[in-house]
Amino acid sequence: MTDPVSKAADVLSEHRESIDRLDAILVYTLGERFKHTQAVGKLKATHDLPPSDPSREAAQIARLEDLANRANLDPEFAKKFLNFIIAEVIQHHKTHQS
Repeated sequence: MTDPVSKAADVLSEHRESIDRLDAILVYTLGERFKHTQAVGKLKATHDLPPSDPSREAAQIARLEDLANRANLDPEFAKKFLNFIIAEVIQHHKTHQS
């Protein structure tokens, strides 16, 4: 029989392995997302479209809040996270328009 501290260490290790896999998924997902937003930025620059789209951004934030609620994730955190990503994307789009 395993002592409680060793059992806790095993459980902790399993959680950390899952966290590491999820971190990798997040990084690759963000990489894929930014690949597409870079293409959108170039398309917008080519056609002289504005770098930001406030109505789309608002719709995306509402959609993400709904998803966060369904995933039991704090919707305020999800909104801050998406706002951070959107700000980064807009900066990239502005770079393409220079």
